[in-house]
Amino acid sequence: MTLTKRLASPVSLIASLIAAVFCTAAAANDDAVPANTLRVGMYFVKFSAAAGDLSGPFTPPGLNLRVAEVNTLYVAYLRRLTSHWTLELAAGNPPTTHTFGVGPARVGSVPFNGEEVATAKWFSPTVLLDYMFLDEHSRFRPYAGVGVNYTHFFHRNATAAGIAITGGPTTTYLSDSAGPAATLGVSYNFTKHCNAIASYNVAQISSEFDANTSGINRTTHVNFNPRLAVVAVGYSF
Repeated sequence: MTLTKRLASPVSLIASLIAAVFCTAAAANDDAVPANTLRVGMYFVKFSAAAGDLSGPFTPPGLNLRVAEVNTLYVAYLRRLTSHWTLELAAGNPPTTHTFGVGPARVGSVPFNGEEVATAKWFSPTVLLDYMFLDEHSRFRPYAGVGVNYTHFFHRNATAAGIAITGGPTTTYLSDSAGPAATLGVSYNFTKHCNAIASYNVAQISSEFDANTSGINRTTHVNFNPRLAVVAVGYSF
């Protein structure tokens, strides 16, 4: 037997062992439950906003605000912690929120009630710890979660109607907010990798509103109290 033939047997054996290890690992990985999920869908946001009347110099009584409903893109990343616990980071494409006057029909000679007085964009990421009911191999799984929401307002602008009501060029301000959040939903697994969800979410978002017109400040405290429905599809890997 030549030296080459003598070496061929152990080399082939090692190669076979390496191949077996890799094949076993691949098979095990294929059977494993995916640890990560990316979701994309839509937020349908309805505000149950409550605010005190605007106060400040030269401000008639009874002036209040209403925030319109808005829809926006929903995106989320989820990390599986155990067979029942998942950590979720959810956010959306910052939408433009439209604010309307509520109160008397006019302020002086200027229309007020129902007029769009200001707009703002907001970025509102939420971290949730979700509990998934039923076995993780079930196609249909209800879930519930609690967490924390942070909201940052930007691109805050008074409209032409808002400027007319306040009596001149006006800058608006909304303070950032941090508060509790919760979700209740259901997921459906079409395959191990493809799924869809529908959920109902709430968050506590409170902000200090300030409208500054040439040094005259008109302020109020706003509880936005959003109620958010989500429909989304996900890919797990």
